[in-house]
Amino acid sequence: MSSENVQTKWGQFISLIIVFFFWGFVGSANDILIPVFKKVFTLSQVQSQLVAWAFYAAYFVGSVIFFLVSTKVDVLQKFGYKKTLSAGLLLSAVGSFLFIPAATMESFPFFLTALFTVGLGFSIQQIVANPLAIKMGSPQTGAHRLTLAGGINSFGTTIGAILLGIALFGMGDNKNTSLSLEDIKLPFIILGLAFIAVAIFMNFSKIEDPAKEEEEVVKVAHEKFRISDYPQLYLGMLGIFIYVGTEVTIISNLPALLHTAEFGNVLEDAIAPFIALYWGSLMIGRWNGGVNVFNTSNLVNTALKFIVPAVAFGVIIGANIFAAHDVSAFYIYPIWILLFIAVSFVGGKNAGKTLMLFGISGLLMMVAGLVWPDPSIAKFFFISGGLFLSIMWPSIFDLAIAGLGKNTGKASSFLIMMILGGGVIPLIQGSICDIDLTSPGGIFGITWTHFSYIVPLIGFAYLGFYGFYCPKILKRQGIDHNIQSEGGGH
Repeated sequence: MSSENVQTKWGQFISLIIVFFFWGFVGSANDILIPVFKKVFTLSQVQSQLVAWAFYAAYFVGSVIFFLVSTKVDVLQKFGYKKTLSAGLLLSAVGSFLFIPAATMESFPFFLTALFTVGLGFSIQQIVANPLAIKMGSPQTGAHRLTLAGGINSFGTTIGAILLGIALFGMGDNKNTSLSLEDIKLPFIILGLAFIAVAIFMNFSKIEDPAKEEEEVVKVAHEKFRISDYPQLYLGMLGIFIYVGTEVTIISNLPALLHTAEFGNVLEDAIAPFIALYWGSLMIGRWNGGVNVFNTSNLVNTALKFIVPAVAFGVIIGANIFAAHDVSAFYIYPIWILLFIAVSFVGGKNAGKTLMLFGISGLLMMVAGLVWPDPSIAKFFFISGGLFLSIMWPSIFDLAIAGLGKNTGKASSFLIMMILGGGVIPLIQGSICDIDLTSPGGIFGITWTHFSYIVPLIGFAYLGFYGFYCPKILKRQGIDHNIQSEGGGH
């Protein structure tokens, strides 16, 4: 396994990326559930954001529990990657089945408990699957495999919203605009059974545990490791917190924005195409980043940088047309995709420069969305945030763990804990949206819900700053960090 020339174990890897697909699928399903629960339970916007809170707080709690247990017994060494991954899938299955009594009892807290349980299972899967993907072959192609897995994750988020939208509301002329909580049961029964099927498949698959000697090395530096010694790490932890929070808050609060009179009173049954376009934007970006995986000539690489995003956009349009959604308004969106491609060429393969440029670009998109006079265009500026967020995860991760050597594994676990931002930041934006309930006049001539997009604007500002400042920190430490940023996903 430790040989530099080891080939990627594609049979095993394909088994593993099914799990990445599930993370994406359920992540976008949350965005359909938020407006549904808001309407059925008559929630304020900040209360509806507890859906994101329950899901992403579970990542934090699960990571902390796993970390504490691992100080007593090395879970992955004792039970193996495969069994631990299967256990995580079964825990998510339990969470899916909890949706049935939650719907029967019509209890919002019970729904949150069910989502929290699904997320708890996902936290175990994340801890296992990310390093496993890297170790399934040569170390040099580890990041490439994670990029590919991130692309599959984004495909799951893109079609997840559409499929759950069909399951809950139907298609075309047979669309159901009034929703009963009973309608939620069947999709989550199917999801729970799928989790169990994949867990069984995993348990009997040929996935091998990576060589064990690496695990021992981390313990050597245990006593000496202090987060405060590594500014790239603690600023990177804040970066992951803000990155995930920004990614989630843009889309979690979009149904509330589109529901305002200013943005056309879009109802719950018509929200799925916009959710698919947002998550599809992350897919476009990650597929575009994945082009760097292949060893091609400069001419072919440049051509693929245009062709691959076009194919990804075609997937989004095709999936929506299949679901009988009207996507004629989306045909203007390639303008934003071309802008994204141009910025990615300027950023090249330098993680810091790319993160800085994409942070600035995302900030400018949020500013444009706030000031653009035509709401039919303004919403696409907000949705395009997904394009500029798409490649940030690996860029932040690479910069944050640079120079940590034997403490890399421990640093990674702290970074995974920061996925908690996906639960916290949407609550902040949701609380701004709710000012509309008490002060319907708005601010600066726009509604408070529209103005709430100041939150992701600030998020992009910090991410751009980290991309600019972190390479300077590393330079002071004598680390020359000019590395490739290829797109991935949490």
